Amino acid sequence: MTTYLLAGGGTAGHVNPLLAVADGLRERDPDAAVLVLGTREGLEARLVPERGYELLIVDKVPFPRRPNGAAVRFPAAWRRAVGQVRTHLRERAVDIVAGFGGYASAPAYVAARREGVPYIVHEANARPGLANILGARGAAGVGVVFAGTRLRGATTVGMPLRRELVDLDRAALRAEAAAFFGLDPARPVLLVFGGSLGARRLNEAFAAAWPAVTEAGWQLLHATGERDRLAADASPRHPDHRVVPYLDRMDLALAVADLVVARAGSATVSELSALGIPAVYVPYAVGNGEQALNAASAVAAGAARLIPDAEFTPARIRDEIVPLLGDADALAAMRAAAAGSRAGTANVIAMLDAALAR
Repeated sequence: MTTYLLAGGGTAGHVNPLLAVADGLRERDPDAAVLVLGTREGLEARLVPERGYELLIVDKVPFPRRPNGAAVRFPAAWRRAVGQVRTHLRERAVDIVAGFGGYASAPAYVAARREGVPYIVHEANARPGLANILGARGAAGVGVVFAGTRLRGATTVGMPLRRELVDLDRAALRAEAAAFFGLDPARPVLLVFGGSLGARRLNEAFAAAWPAVTEAGWQLLHATGERDRLAADASPRHPDHRVVPYLDRMDLALAVADLVVARAGSATVSELSALGIPAVYVPYAVGNGEQALNAASAVAAGAARLIPDAEFTPARIRDEIVPLLGDADALAAMRAAAAGSRAGTANVIAMLDAALAR
């Protein structure tokens, strides 16, 4: 029996691909032991147990960015975190580690190296994080989502996707999906979402410009995010305008969507590309600019368009997105240009197999 330790977390961008690989391993071999390493503070603390996996804990130790008290305390905290992972590796007889970035991955890479356990790295973003940059140096395999990601020894493997998206037949589910959201399956749907918390810029712009969408003959399904739940509850009632705080069935939302307006997180870009759904990306304008880089390949291919966050206004919706809704040829060309892969989970598992076979 093989024992796998999948390390990562903090955000959905790290947790979701990790869980997709965990599900793939368990589906292939129900007898395999699949463990997850994460922190108490990250999203993994809730999502991993809910999915039926055991979560092993490591302290959250951010790399210091400036000389302050945290930097003084870092060496001892770092040694303690690495020691915690080494203990997990020994006590659970781990055969191989896979890291997906985030706070849990960095000590996992160091601990695996010191214990002689092979490990692989998966980087979801076009601009890699520090943990994976460091981890790639001694990895048995490095997989990236986007070609051109600057990471030592990287091979493009794609994004591990949830089984419901890998197997999604959009045409077959369209009627069911439309009924679920109270939409007409015979008419086109614009899907807008900004992640689990939502995107204030998108919410405010569509709160003012939604009538232009419905007047163009389209239906609008808008997930405002939990943070703006009151905005969803207070939204104007219109038969072609569905506003919800979040999407419990993202698979059905993607099944009914003919065009998507969203942030450009790695998972979002990968899922829409894999499913052949045209998109307008509004990259989140904080961090190190990775969202704009995530969208770059889809935009260059003609599968998507990009509007900078600061320029995303009601007028921009009316002047750029609404004309696109009426351009069937442009939308068809965008669908044809989407070239994403649904094989990310299988590719990462193949990396694990190759590392074990060495």
